[in-house]
Amino acid sequence: MSKSQDTALRLMIVDDSPEAAEAIVSTLRNAGIAVRPLRPASADELAGMLAAQPVDVVVAQVDSAVLPLATVLQQVTATGKDLPVLAVADVLDQEAYVQAMGAGARALALREPASLLLALVRDAWTDLEARRAQRRLEARLRETERRCDALIDSSRDPIAYVHEGMHIRANQAYLEMFGYDEFEDIEGMSLLDMVAPQHVEDFRQLLKSLAQGEAPPPRYELQARDIDGNAFPAAMEFAQAQYEGEPCVQVVIRRQELDPELAQEIEELRQRDQATGLYNRATFLHALEGAVDSAAQGSAQHGLLLIEPDHYQQLLADIGLDSADHLLAAAATRLSAAAEGLDAVAARFGEHTLALLVRNTDHAGTQSVANRVLTAFSAELFEIGARSSVITASIGAVQVGERIASVSQVLAKATEAVASVNATGGNRFELFDPSAVDRAEEEHIQAWVTRLRDALDNQGFVLHYQPVISLQGDTGPVYEAFLRLKGADGELIKPLTFLQIAEEHGLLWEIDHYVVGRAIAVIGERIRANKPTTLLVKVSQASLADDSLTRYIGEQLLAHGVPGEYLVVELAEAKVFTHLKAAQAFAAAAARLDCRIALENFGAGLDSFQLLAHLKPNMLKIDPGFTQDLTGNPDNQVRVREIASKARELGIQTMADFISDAASMSVLFGTGVDYVSGNFLAPSGPDMSYDFE
Repeated sequence: MSKSQDTALRLMIVDDSPEAAEAIVSTLRNAGIAVRPLRPASADELAGMLAAQPVDVVVAQVDSAVLPLATVLQQVTATGKDLPVLAVADVLDQEAYVQAMGAGARALALREPASLLLALVRDAWTDLEARRAQRRLEARLRETERRCDALIDSSRDPIAYVHEGMHIRANQAYLEMFGYDEFEDIEGMSLLDMVAPQHVEDFRQLLKSLAQGEAPPPRYELQARDIDGNAFPAAMEFAQAQYEGEPCVQVVIRRQELDPELAQEIEELRQRDQATGLYNRATFLHALEGAVDSAAQGSAQHGLLLIEPDHYQQLLADIGLDSADHLLAAAATRLSAAAEGLDAVAARFGEHTLALLVRNTDHAGTQSVANRVLTAFSAELFEIGARSSVITASIGAVQVGERIASVSQVLAKATEAVASVNATGGNRFELFDPSAVDRAEEEHIQAWVTRLRDALDNQGFVLHYQPVISLQGDTGPVYEAFLRLKGADGELIKPLTFLQIAEEHGLLWEIDHYVVGRAIAVIGERIRANKPTTLLVKVSQASLADDSLTRYIGEQLLAHGVPGEYLVVELAEAKVFTHLKAAQAFAAAAARLDCRIALENFGAGLDSFQLLAHLKPNMLKIDPGFTQDLTGNPDNQVRVREIASKARELGIQTMADFISDAASMSVLFGTGVDYVSGNFLAPSGPDMSYDFE
């Protein structure tokens, strides 16, 4: 949440129970949120508090007897304030949800778990602050537009705004240049009408390119034409702009009374700093505004660097105040050399601050340029008049992108960064990048991909085994294999941590091959030790895409001398539903190898039994949701019994995992389930030492 730690949440709680209200406040405070609570005890108190107290969020009890939710929402609406109301209930049902949302509540949350209500309060507060900030910005924008309008009207430069080539705004100087009295005389008139006939076609092409978003030329010379048809030499400058919220083009036009070459020289001088030869602050800001605008549209990234010589005041004391411009000129030369070959604009931005805008560069590119500038400063002595000195630089850099598309924000961050570097001794840079979190996440993901690749190539995975115990008297050893990734210091990492990344980067099928191949090798070892063992192994939907896994299974069974009946391949019911034809082909190929198929998480779908009409597995692993709290939930008992009964009719075995108590074992035995597993019976581990006798 982008708020200072001193900001307190002004929270109104409407709840019949003081203890429940206090519990909400305690939850927020325990999460580090400063809270200023209010708790009205009547409708009059509610109205009074809403009128007199600033409130951020209201949390209201759905079934309050003192202040019904409808009354709360009605009074909040009557204030006309932007005030989110969150409804809270002990039990979530459809009627309560429809009632709360229909009355205007922002969301409905259960009291427990408290983390859910906490998250909703955070979200509501954050959204409210964002809306408030937007309204403040809109007010500032209106004020800025008003001031800009006044400046345009008072400007001695002829200025107009055009949209699709038509005039939508022009100041008095512009009207006077062309001989018009009122803006209404040219409103909606094409800018082409202000151009001499011989230049019309070229100018038409220019307007088309501007309408397509292409960058305008810095200067465009032509013959203009006034209301009486008199032509005069003119120079136009264009800039992308907005008028009343709509995109348009700003046009500044000046008469060319001077020699064009001389006028060009004067214009060049006007844009330059005389001491350094770099662009001046005003010209640089214009370029920066263009870069920020392009970043705001998500079309580009740019790098901004503010550069200051280290220990500047001490340097001035050594070389003399009269040599200050020479020092900055030497620094400008080094900066220009570092920027050579780049799409960049260098400028003198302040008394002893230089600036560099590098267009179309990413984070790594901006870092590289900053290092080049540091090296350019420190690599050789600075010659300043009769003196020479080693001079280093402090650089504050900002990665200009869509997330920081504001000139003021960009400059503020760059200034903060250069001050921070100065304060810690200089000769380095700090780069602010609002996308650093995204980049860090990308680096984190890439590190995982590298780690998984290494694990596949260098035996970085292991299998753990959990006993699967028969409730019907079968004493043959059966285990379920679980994949683990070797971590640092002997740590073992479960698949949920990395499977999503593996799927997104096409590694799942390789992991499936490892699991199946290792399982078959272990079965072979057990057979040779006269301990034939059945293993259940999970494979992903990625292995259903082609026949490569079933061919690999066949090769490995042959290589290790393992009968296929000892391998049970588990497929998730949900994935089979969405990859049914591929699953059917996989099951048929597995059957030809005498391997068996198990459907895990069975029963979770809307119509799981319908699936059995299209695919007949050898085993159903009942969804764990039906075996939790089995002894206390009659509905779950009915569902498990139904699955076991239907499976028995079809000649399919059943299994329940995650069993945690003896009472559940008893219930499962009574329902006719064939196999069970769980930590209550035996945890998983690297060895197969369970006594099945």
